[in-house]
Amino acid sequence: MSLAARLRRWWRGGDAVGVSATPSFGQRVGYVFGRTLPESMSEWVREDLVGPGATRRYLLRFLVPVLPVLMLFLLLPGPLWMGLAMMALLYIPLIYFTVALLYVYRRHRLIKHGLDPALADADARRRDERDRLDYERRHGRA
Repeated sequence: MSLAARLRRWWRGGDAVGVSATPSFGQRVGYVFGRTLPESMSEWVREDLVGPGATRRYLLRFLVPVLPVLMLFLLLPGPLWMGLAMMALLYIPLIYFTVALLYVYRRHRLIKHGLDPALADADARRRDERDRLDYERRHGRA
C-alpha cells in the first residue's frame, strides 16, 4: 500500500468502510471542538470522558490553548510584572471555572453522544458505596 493510500486511510479513521474503534486525526480535532463522533466510537468517547486521565485531558484541552494568546500581554510595553499580572487576571478565573464546570461538561458530552449521563459521577458513587459498606461493617446497619 502506498504512503498516500495509508495516509488517506488514517485520515478516514482506519478501515476501508470508515468504521473504526478510534477516531482519525480529523475526527479527533472535530471532537475537541465539540463535534459528535459516530456511534461506533462510543466506547472511545466513554473512555475519553470518564476513563483514566479524563480530568487531565479535559484541563489540558481548555487551559493550554489559551496560553499563547495570553503570552501576547508580555509583548506590551511596560514592566514584566504588569504583563504577568494581566495574564493572571484572566487565567486564574479560567482555571477556576474550568474545574468548576468539569462535571457539567462531562454530562453534556455523554448525553450528546447518546451515553448514560450517570457515568459522569460513577467514580464518586463507587467511592460512596465503599464508604457506606465500610461504615456498615464497622458499626452495623443504621
